[in-house]
Amino acid sequence: MTMNRTGFFPVLVLTFLLAGFSGTASHAHGNGAGHADLAERLLPSVVSIFTETEVAGGNRSGTNPYSGTPFEEFFERFFDRQNPDKEDSEPRSAPWALGSGFIIHEDGDIVTNAHVIDKASRILVRLDDGTEYEATVVATDSKTDIALLRVEADDALPAVAFGDSDVVRIGDVALAIGNPFGFGNSVTTGVISARQRDINAGPYDQFLQTDAPINRGNSGGPLFNIDGEVVGVNTLIYSPSGGSVGIGFAVPSNVVAHVVSQLKEFGRTRRGWLGVRIQPVTPEIAEGLDLPEASGALVASVTPDSPAEAAGFQIGDTIVRFNGIPIDDMRELPRAVVRTEVGLEVEVIVIRDGEEHAIDVVLGELEAYEASLAGATDESGDSAESAEDVQEEILLGMEIRPVNAELARELGLDDDATGLVVTRVEQDGPADRGGVQAGDILLHVGREAVESVEQVRDLLEAARGRNAQSVVVLIEREGDPRYLALEIGD
Repeated sequence: MTMNRTGFFPVLVLTFLLAGFSGTASHAHGNGAGHADLAERLLPSVVSIFTETEVAGGNRSGTNPYSGTPFEEFFERFFDRQNPDKEDSEPRSAPWALGSGFIIHEDGDIVTNAHVIDKASRILVRLDDGTEYEATVVATDSKTDIALLRVEADDALPAVAFGDSDVVRIGDVALAIGNPFGFGNSVTTGVISARQRDINAGPYDQFLQTDAPINRGNSGGPLFNIDGEVVGVNTLIYSPSGGSVGIGFAVPSNVVAHVVSQLKEFGRTRRGWLGVRIQPVTPEIAEGLDLPEASGALVASVTPDSPAEAAGFQIGDTIVRFNGIPIDDMRELPRAVVRTEVGLEVEVIVIRDGEEHAIDVVLGELEAYEASLAGATDESGDSAESAEDVQEEILLGMEIRPVNAELARELGLDDDATGLVVTRVEQDGPADRGGVQAGDILLHVGREAVESVEQVRDLLEAARGRNAQSVVVLIEREGDPRYLALEIGD
């Protein structure tokens, strides 16, 4: 199985083409019965998007996505009509990228996917009645794959409105309108198959899933509810062949509307930033940290000079509520934070040492923080650890010793690495079964920061004295902190 953007890609095969058309034709909802009036009202607001990308020389090899298929000649003729005066020996444009979009304001604002217009030197927007406009890019957001375009039209354009994707229910009727394979606006129908889908496509995944047939070229097109409101932007399909098999994904309209409003106002996104690195709470970690249940977002590190540090967040805090929003699953926290206004003071509820604490924090701006990282220079210093400190011991099946400059260089760690390093892990021991690897830096046992082997030994003995079955340790691996639950044993 493969996950594909629904815009065109350079490599397609015949099985993809056949699957795409047969999937659409045979779909149970594909006739659109009962929705003709709605489709007639919505079609004028959906646009087809054609993009050109400058290529060197006149060789189109690999440019036409239908090379080697029965549709190659058709698409060559179609696009040659748009460049009749081009000579093969000259630098030329390659107008093979196709997509969809929809008008959100009568003045000419159009929403599509960012990948549809990526690297385009020219963007052509075609309305359902055949009217064409040159479009300019207002701004894009790669994290949600959303782009805002603008066209200059003499008359008001027919626009559609965003609906509330948070109230969409599984089983609701869904209509997808777009430009599959470049043939112009097409309507397919289905239902909402699932909500809040996390498919590891980006940091803020919460896709709507639909079985309304979506094919290549539908990217950026709208997914409508039965009231004709946009509840999603069609972006991805899941398919063994590249064609529709009834599993498509759309960015929810509430996410899109928030991003678009920022792109229009600021020319970029301005996302909230808390400044913590988090991980899920497993049942083993919940037991080790004395949490009431395995839910929330566990703070594995606090970013220096961040809003979280200023507010007093600590490593080992478990965030269970953010600005009134329950945080049951770790991924709900970043979604909530980025949709919160920069500079707003919010209340965050954490569990610390078995008790709830309320922390007030003023959110920073994620983009500003990322820009500061991009402009920062790497500076390394000497480790403060003594080179002659070679104390080591095997505990829970892992050999640990303090980090020093010599050991850091030997293991490829940062020169300023501190704490205890795992130099060896015994096969099938507690540490091995818990996921510890040689080279990991041991930072905490439970909620206690550890700096010596004796300290680790004492904390493990104390846990055994409480008849604990496991202990939670915080390790750092390649700069990424994470909690692991290790069995204590006898």
